[in-house]
Amino acid sequence: MNVTQRDFQLDWLKCFVAVVDAGSLSSAAGEIHRSQSAVSMQLRKLEDAAGHRLLERDSRSLELTPEGHKLLGYARRMLDLQAQAQAALKDEELTGSVRLGVPDDYAAKYLTPVLRRFAPRHAGVDIVLSCEQSTALIPRVAAGELDLALISRDNARRGTLLFHEPMVWVGSEQFELWRRDPLPIAVYEEASLARRSVLKALALQGRNHRVVYNSSSLAGQIAAVESGLAVAVLTQCSAPPHLQVLGSQHGLGPLEPMEVAVYRSRASRGSKAVDSLHALLVNTLRIGEAALAPSPGRQ
Repeated sequence: MNVTQRDFQLDWLKCFVAVVDAGSLSSAAGEIHRSQSAVSMQLRKLEDAAGHRLLERDSRSLELTPEGHKLLGYARRMLDLQAQAQAALKDEELTGSVRLGVPDDYAAKYLTPVLRRFAPRHAGVDIVLSCEQSTALIPRVAAGELDLALISRDNARRGTLLFHEPMVWVGSEQFELWRRDPLPIAVYEEASLARRSVLKALALQGRNHRVVYNSSSLAGQIAAVESGLAVAVLTQCSAPPHLQVLGSQHGLGPLEPMEVAVYRSRASRGSKAVDSLHALLVNTLRIGEAALAPSPGRQ
């Protein structure tokens, strides 16, 4: 069969969707295990076939054109249909459920792209998702209440290390609280690794501070900063673009990154559904660590 110039190839659509989901060509390349130049070439072929520019991109951002928005939904459905067809032809289709935990910080950036790949391939598997802080997820996995969790680990023996997530100081440009002495800070719960990192960094600096806000909620931390109540420390992937990233020029020292790992319960051994999702998490996030890492200072 001769392929006409305007036929869309699935490889082109796969690259297109990966770039949109990852937010950059380099991140998409890590996600689908291709070189950045190969991803760029596939996009050019797709745009040539479509007869339209689908993405507007520069060194700092990537945006869909109106035609790109139109094509994206069709591309997702075509890729999902391909995955469903492949699953239907397998000798054994996965069924069951996976109880999965993730902190709010990591859900959108890291977990969503993985589930977007997993769900259409394994339509018979139900995902039961719990969004909590790592301090709550770790004991639940250990007790067998959850099968898997994406966590900031507090022990090198917990799970499989995937990547290191940078931590950043954030404040509101409107209030310039970093000038105050003592420094007003918002912190997570007592057992939080992020809280320990904040207090350790301030102690090493000899910086006077006072805790003015406690919350285990990411939304609560962001609200404290937005309202001018405090500065906070967030994972870089969760820092909203409207908040100011603070650093040495503001008198705030470096922070230790989080070790992000996938932690599996012993009770889930033997579950092929859990096996499959665990393997996809490891292969996607560990192999793509360099590509997934946001640029310094801003997500």
